Order: sequence, then structure tokens, then C-alpha cells
Amino acid sequence: MITPDPSRIRRSLRKLKLLLKNKPLSVERRGQELVGHIGYRKLRGHVHFTEMQFGRFSVAAAEPENLRCSGMILYLHGGGYCCGGQEYAKGFGAVLANATGARVLCPAYPLAPEHRFPAALEDMLELYELLCRSFDPKKIALAGESAGGGLIYALCIAARDRGLPLPGGIAVISPWTDLTFSGSSVQKNREADPSLSLERLRFFAAAYTDTPKDPLVSPLFGELSGFPESRIFVGGDEILLDDALRLHEKLLSQGSKSRLTVAPDMWHGYLLYGMEESGQDMDDLCRFLTEVTA
Repeated sequence: MITPDPSRIRRSLRKLKLLLKNKPLSVERRGQELVGHIGYRKLRGHVHFTEMQFGRFSVAAAEPENLRCSGMILYLHGGGYCCGGQEYAKGFGAVLANATGARVLCPAYPLAPEHRFPAALEDMLELYELLCRSFDPKKIALAGESAGGGLIYALCIAARDRGLPLPGGIAVISPWTDLTFSGSSVQKNREADPSLSLERLRFFAAAYTDTPKDPLVSPLFGELSGFPESRIFVGGDEILLDDALRLHEKLLSQGSKSRLTVAPDMWHGYLLYGMEESGQDMDDLCRFLTEVTA
């Protein structure tokens, strides 16, 4: 099996970043949907999807042919809270289901600017509450990348404050946890990051909220004590590197368990690209999710 070449991916990401500069949001949305569609088509026959509608959002439930876990993974996709629909969510959701042997819920949460904060959080809280009534919360794992990773921590803060049980574990890839951009890596890695631009992220943040310091928007500023164990994966070249580093440090300082993996010379969401070079990190991620849901 041929695996993607990191140097080729890096060049392609740089070209894509330039191509999307100043393009309408609709263009980026169509691109993400196509990426997801290609991703889950590769696993057709190994993962079966059932789609459902919940109010203003849809959910695709992935079930692997090698089902061996009784719990559930709730996977929240990235896209800056403005991009990524059902097809995109199914792409990596299928990968997780096939690799872990667990069922994976892939919601297409409402996107900004049509649905601004707290729409996505409220809908995901409703979905999580339903999951807690259907599964042992300790066998529920939350997984997500980028904005989806940040939304997971906001969801846990809101769930805890509402008195809901917290999940058995959290696994995130390149989480966006600070929409105020106060981390030093925003400037330090500006040239090294082949995929993200500060200008585009500022556009996404403004489209999503007027209150970027709210802990339910930027969970880095929230109370993170009593959280389940976290696994955090981030690329060393990301402008959002500090979002992951500071999240990990705060979790530990407030008594929660966390393990951080920084992949040298890697970019935002690097685990989504199926590279041989990141195979060990992907194995670690899926092993953790399997342990929680089994």
C-alpha cells in the first residue's frame, strides 16, 4: 500500500493555502466535503453508515464490520466552526471506526456565520446528553480535530456545569482552544505552517463569536479540573501549537490527566493524512479510544 509523502503533502497544502486566500467561504466548504467523501469511500465495505436528523443538525453513525467495543466515540470535525459538513465528518469518522472497532457518531453541527456561538455547543450538548442516557458515560470517548477539538473541551465544561457525567476519555488533534490568538506560536510558526494562516483564522473567529474570551469559546481560559484523561496530538510547525501546549499544561496544573505528543516538522491536523511517518501517533490515538470504549 502506497502511503502519502510528507514533503508532497506540505507543498500541496501551501498551494491550497494560497489558492483559498480571499476566496468565498462556499469554496472552502465544497473542498472539505470532497475531501471527506473521498476518505470514507476508501473504507466502503468495512464501515457502514446510518444517517439521522436531530433538529437542525444531522448525524452519521459509523459501525465497523469488526465491531468489538460496546461504547461509543463522539467525533467532532474541524473547519474553524465555519466549514465541514456531514461528508467531511464521515471521512475521518470512518477511519476511526475501522481502526478502533468502535461505533463513531459523526455530527454535522451547525456552522457559522449562519449559526453563531452558542448554536454548535448547544446542539452537541443535547447530543451528548442523549448519549449519556444510552451508554455508560465511562465508555464514551470524545475525539476531534482543530475547532472540533476545542468544541470538545467546551462541551465538557458545559456538561460538568450542568451536572452531566463526563466521558471516559478525550483525544484531540491540533485543538483550537484560544480564539484570542494569545499564544506565541501564532507569530513564531507563521512561515513554517503550510496549512493555516492567521488571517483566515481571524475571519473564522469573528464569524463564530463576539466573545472570544468566553471559556465556552476558548476553553483554554476555563476551569479544567476533574476532566477525564486527555490525549493531545499537535504538529510542531503549527501556528496553533501553543493552543495544545498550554491546554496540556493547564489540565495538569488543575489535576487532570493529560498526555501530549508534539510531532516535529508536522502541520495542523497531521494525523488525518494517513502518513507512515505519523503511524505510531495514530496507533496511540486509536489504542486510547479503544481502551475507553471497550
